[in-house]
Amino acid sequence: MEGKLNKKETNCDGKCNITEGLQKGKNCKTSVITINVGGHLYTTQRRTLTKYADSLPEALVNGKIQSTVDADGNCFIDRDGSLFRHVLNFLRNGELLLPEGFREIQLLAREAEFYQIKPLTDALKTKSATVREGSEATFLEITDSHDRSHGLRIYCNSSDFITRIKSRIIQVSKSRLDGFPEEFVVSSCAIQFKYFIKSESGARLVLKEDNTFICTLETLKFETVMMALKSDFKLLTNLDSSKGSIVHSDALHFLK
Repeated sequence: MEGKLNKKETNCDGKCNITEGLQKGKNCKTSVITINVGGHLYTTQRRTLTKYADSLPEALVNGKIQSTVDADGNCFIDRDGSLFRHVLNFLRNGELLLPEGFREIQLLAREAEFYQIKPLTDALKTKSATVREGSEATFLEITDSHDRSHGLRIYCNSSDFITRIKSRIIQVSKSRLDGFPEEFVVSSCAIQFKYFIKSESGARLVLKEDNTFICTLETLKFETVMMALKSDFKLLTNLDSSKGSIVHSDALHFLK
């Protein structure tokens, strides 16, 4: 239950222990507790507020710290009453569930820090990063310099897409039993060849230093292009018909 208070701001002269305060008010004989957050009343179970040890709600309810009470004996917390709805829902559900189009993540993160609920703080950091990444255009570039030692570079400003490409390279290469091949230099945004590429019968082979076959360069380019198209990337490059195939292009640019 949630309600908006009009004229029930706390008039206490000092601080009082919440356990004592609850015994003086309406919350004294049951496991149901009503708290006043910035003028909004929230009624919930004691076990909900004490879900995370060492959090501020847990400390208040268990009398570890003292709190101001309002005129009705409810614990009063001088914070954003509207945002506390999401804090309480996290305590109830154990996961972050926000309305579609929610735009106050930074404010809610401040509230999570105040209430010292680390799982909520971590969930908001992840959510904030996802929102930032989703709001930016995702750029993908596949360049082939035809150099024997650096014949292919895959760049994308989405680390998630690079991770998926890495997984696909493991699947299509002969190094899959050993994990990701050492023949590639990898960062969060790029994959580039590190070792030798040999031309043979019209195809360029990716080899280890001992000439052990890994895969063909065209296979990696094709797999990257197919994954890009399946991920809703749009091809920006004007293809040169003289190249004969998309995998023979020197540079391919995609945008999503």
